[in-house]
Amino acid sequence: MARLAQTAGLTDIQQEILSTVRDFVDKEIIPVATELEHRDEYPQQIVDGLKELGLFGLMIPEEYGGLGESLLTYALCVEEIARGWMSVSGIINTHFIVAYMLKQHGTQEQKDHFLPRMAAGDIRGAFSMSEPGLGSDVSAITSKAVKDGDEYVLNGQKMWLTNGGTSSLVAVLVRSDEGHPEGTAPHKSMTTFLIEKEPGFGEVRPGLTIPGKIDKMGYKGVDTTELIMDGLRLPADRVLGGTTGRGFYQMMDGVEVGRVNVAARGCGVAQRAFELGVQYAQQRHTFGKPIAQHQAIQFKLAEMATKVEAAHAMMVNAARKKDSGERNDLEAGMAKYLASEYCKEVVEDAFRIHGGYGFSKEYEIERLYREAPMLLIGEGTAEIQKMIIGRRLLEEYRSQG
Repeated sequence: MARLAQTAGLTDIQQEILSTVRDFVDKEIIPVATELEHRDEYPQQIVDGLKELGLFGLMIPEEYGGLGESLLTYALCVEEIARGWMSVSGIINTHFIVAYMLKQHGTQEQKDHFLPRMAAGDIRGAFSMSEPGLGSDVSAITSKAVKDGDEYVLNGQKMWLTNGGTSSLVAVLVRSDEGHPEGTAPHKSMTTFLIEKEPGFGEVRPGLTIPGKIDKMGYKGVDTTELIMDGLRLPADRVLGGTTGRGFYQMMDGVEVGRVNVAARGCGVAQRAFELGVQYAQQRHTFGKPIAQHQAIQFKLAEMATKVEAAHAMMVNAARKKDSGERNDLEAGMAKYLASEYCKEVVEDAFRIHGGYGFSKEYEIERLYREAPMLLIGEGTAEIQKMIIGRRLLEEYRSQG
């Protein structure tokens, strides 16, 4: 396993951080992940451990109490955590996206108010775009904010919030027509609001309800919820960046780095599936020898390892492109698309190597088999990624004829 998914050119600090996270995953996450997942139990002890390691503030600047690390460092940490249990990486990822949006687009007052407590892990973040009647079509959002004096009144229903119950800060995208005449392009009349709330379920502040956890096939432990706004009143200083109409661009910026992290999750899950497959293939005997000695299994292991390597390389490239300050939507889309598809394939191959035992809940691969499909739709489906990739390629290779 040490030979796969290595990253060249890391600093001593990056290597030390990754070594610490890897040890934590091996000792604190992998031994308990399957049991907690089967109970759909929130991994509070694991989250507390990550808080002590400073992972919640990994990319938050040092001036706000964070570690000020790069997207690459963060993505490699997410890869390690997802290798242990993908749900834990989801808890970190949604928090990270909100912190990133605040760092990039927040007012100074918003940064000073939220980022130090987010770096310490005392405030946990969630973000919300999707609604029950839409998925990838963000322009069809119907939730709305209406100006009322010095406040805004928000109404609408949102869907698929990771950390919806356990979070205390939600960045939510709604329609806001104030200052935007009829006929304005939908993406120019959207605003991101910062909603502070109490963790938990039910009415978590006046006008805001988190109904409860959505029961899912996989990706358990982490709470995925709806969010209902019914006359929710927010002061104007809770508009991200202080100006309405910029929410779509702010969210897309957050999702762009989020896609690198979804790619990292796919890499981590695929790595773990390969580890399980190659270990089992050497332990299981058929026809008088370990199945790893059968050519058909060796071919399968070769394909799996190659996919792990390829996905990791694309994820690292996308992270480094963003860290350099360059536009990386093409690279992030490619990395997310390839890593999620390869993850599904590697997990299925490991499942096949396990034979009938792969269908048993006693084996870890059963959990991975239910978790991998979430990556195919999280942060934009494969079809959306291909649309992004195709459009960007046409921009780069525009015909002059």
